[in-house]
Amino acid sequence: MNFWAPSATNFRALKSGELFLFKLHFPRNFIVGGGVFAHAMNLPCSLAWEAFGQANGAVDLTQMRARILRYRSGLDPNDRSDFHIGCRVLTQAFFKPEEEWLPVPASWSRNIVTFKTYLTDSEDGQRLWEWAQGAVRGPIPGFADDAARFGEPTLIRPRLGQGAFRVLVTDAYQRRCAVTGERTLPALDAAHIRPYAQGGEHSVSNGLLMRRDIHCLFDLGNVTVTPDHYFEVSPRIREEFENGRDYYAMHGKSLLVPRRTDLRPDTAVLDWHNTHRFLG
Repeated sequence: MNFWAPSATNFRALKSGELFLFKLHFPRNFIVGGGVFAHAMNLPCSLAWEAFGQANGAVDLTQMRARILRYRSGLDPNDRSDFHIGCRVLTQAFFKPEEEWLPVPASWSRNIVTFKTYLTDSEDGQRLWEWAQGAVRGPIPGFADDAARFGEPTLIRPRLGQGAFRVLVTDAYQRRCAVTGERTLPALDAAHIRPYAQGGEHSVSNGLLMRRDIHCLFDLGNVTVTPDHYFEVSPRIREEFENGRDYYAMHGKSLLVPRRTDLRPDTAVLDWHNTHRFLG
């Protein structure tokens, strides 16, 4: 889900895998749920809706925009621009029944209007952690083994969904198509190398940021990416469509990949696409 902020912000309060808890507005001073923090970034409102849909807490984009505009000063309620908002991506979200709501700790001051962090070596922090522990099903066995892939071991390994996958892949590729370098966000897609329905994961290492036409061709097997990150185009485009000049001009091109090696495309899933999907 997307816990949005009405304006673009630089959110650094948490690391991936730490708990993010929900407090009701004053005077209802209760903590009612939370989730596992995965990532933060700023996105145009339309793309936040496209990535998360009703997991933005609204029934449609019109309602979401109206809610955001309530908190943005100086904007006309009829503003039609695709303004940027802050996106805090949460996984494994949970909401407790009212009888299990937790009163805020005494250390929560009334003048706090945004965030407060707690460490589990404090009495209040330990109480919060114990209250939330069962709802997020606790630490996942083997987390330490996955440290290089999911960041520093903190509390919980985030289990990414489709929306979080799109946001993390977009950020990992610095909002550029891996093949063309295109930076027009509405024209870009986060492509699964091995489809989720066929055993692929919602993980950055199973993703590529691609221009939408290239993503379509990639899913159909008309193009692929080799394990050493070169773009290949199938001869079938010419044979079946008597066209493809622009795509053949990119044949053999080296991809733009993330600087962090753990975020780069996994060799095994690239091999899978080359073997099982590419029509070479």
